[in-house]
Amino acid sequence: MSTISGIPTALALLPRAQAGDEQAMNHLLTGITPYVARLCRSVARGDGADATQEALFAIYRGLPTLREPAAFYGWVRAVTLREAVRTAKRAGDEVTHLRADAGQEANPLDVVHISDVLERLSTPHRQVLTLRAYGLNEEEMAQVLSLPVGTVRSRLHRARRRFREAWLPSAA
Repeated sequence: MSTISGIPTALALLPRAQAGDEQAMNHLLTGITPYVARLCRSVARGDGADATQEALFAIYRGLPTLREPAAFYGWVRAVTLREAVRTAKRAGDEVTHLRADAGQEANPLDVVHISDVLERLSTPHRQVLTLRAYGLNEEEMAQVLSLPVGTVRSRLHRARRRFREAWLPSAA
């Protein structure tokens, strides 16, 4: 079994968790919680803790249906983003806020400028840009946002154009 510092990796725990091993499920969910929480905080803002709880519960419920273990992290990301968007919509908050990953070396001033430009965009445009930044394609975004793919594509096109228009004056 693959381990890191004596703790089994998620892919090693996955078959046991799917078979009903409660200890494996607990270790698996504990291991992915920081990743899930980071995604939820970025999308659901102040409701990040609620979104994290909802996402972990959806992962727990849906784990037995996951057929391809190699797709685990992509599946977790998709479930998490879907639940974060739902939680934020239910709370009536504007959805999505892009944050630089802690592991990336980014110019702090650029992060402030990006956040400022995103804040000036409409909620639908901010949503598609944030979901794209998390690596979702148009079909995945359409599923998460419950929209037709054509609508997502047009929003993405307009959001990129508006972001560029807002970014260029601040780049000078």
